Amino acid sequence: MGAESGPTLISSVQRAFRLLEAVGAHEGGATAKQLAREVGLPLATTYHLLRTMVHDGYVRKLEDGGFVLGDKLHVLNAGSRGQTLLSRIRPTLGALRDELAAAAYLTFYEDGEIRVAEIVDGPRAPRVDLWVGFEDAGHATALGKCVLRELDDEARNDYLSRHALADLTPRTITRRSELLRRLEAAPSEPTVMDLEEYTLGTVCVAVPVYSGHRLGSLGVSLPADQLSRADEVRARLIPAANRVTRGLSLTI
Repeated sequence: MGAESGPTLISSVQRAFRLLEAVGAHEGGATAKQLAREVGLPLATTYHLLRTMVHDGYVRKLEDGGFVLGDKLHVLNAGSRGQTLLSRIRPTLGALRDELAAAAYLTFYEDGEIRVAEIVDGPRAPRVDLWVGFEDAGHATALGKCVLRELDDEARNDYLSRHALADLTPRTITRRSELLRRLEAAPSEPTVMDLEEYTLGTVCVAVPVYSGHRLGSLGVSLPADQLSRADEVRARLIPAANRVTRGLSLTI
C-alpha cells in the first residue's frame, strides 16, 4: 500500500496543477465540463479537484457556474513578486552592511503597521535583539520614526491611536506631543535616529525608501559607543536608500 500511495499522490498533484493551468487560461471562467475536456480528466475527478481547490481558496466559482483562479493564488503571486523585488536589493543591503560593519534593516508600512521585510547581518555586524516587535515599537526605533515622519497626519494619527508609546528604555519617548515635536523638528533632514530608545547600548540611523507608492525605511544599527560614526553612516546610507528605491520601483 505504501509503495502505491507515492505515485498516486504525485498523480493527484499533477492533475491538480494541470487543472489550475486550464482554469488560469480562461480569464472569464470555464465550466467543469470544459475544463475536464481540456485537461483530459473524468468529469467526476474534475469536480472533486475543483471543489477541493474552491474550498482552499485556489479557485473561485462564479455565479454562472464557471471557475476562475482564486484569491490565494493572487496572494502567492504577490508574495513571489515581493521576494523577486527583495532579491534585487539584497546586494545593496549586503554592501551597506559590509561597508559599515553594521546590520542593515528594511521595513515597510503595510496595512497600518510597520513591518520588517529584511535584515542583513553577519558575524561582524550582529542584528539587534528584536525583543519587542517593530509593529509595537514604531515610536522607539529610527526605522519606525522614519516611517511615522513621512506619513500624512491622518495615517500618523491612526497609527498612534492604535499603539501605546511603551516605555522600552529610560530613553524612550513616551509622550505623544514630544514624539510629534521631534518628528517635525527637522523635516528637511533625510535621516532619523534613535539613541538607545529601543534597546540600551544600541543606536540606529534610518532613511526613507519607497517601493512604488509604498513607504518604507532603510536603517543600520550600531553600538552606542560608535555614535561618533553617525556622519559616516549618513554618507553611505542615503545613496544606498536611493539605490534600494530604484531597485524596488522597477517593473517586474
